[in-house]
Amino acid sequence: MRERAPSGALASTVEVTSTTVQCGDVIQVGGRACRVSNLFQLPHGAKQLLFESGELLTMHTRTRLVAVRMLRRR
Repeated sequence: MRERAPSGALASTVEVTSTTVQCGDVIQVGGRACRVSNLFQLPHGAKQLLFESGELLTMHTRTRLVAVRMLRRR
């Protein structure tokens, strides 16, 4: 599913894992949309996500989440 964003970028819904999550992804946690501002690699392939709100979320290797990713137009 792709939708037009106001700035001319495309918003795409993607499934993310600890290996594919990126800074800028928007993940809904507890009914709130949280944008990933930084990622930290943890042992055994896990990652700790730092959201713009200052909250942390740990994604293990088997964690699967749905995120909205902004794609730039070329």
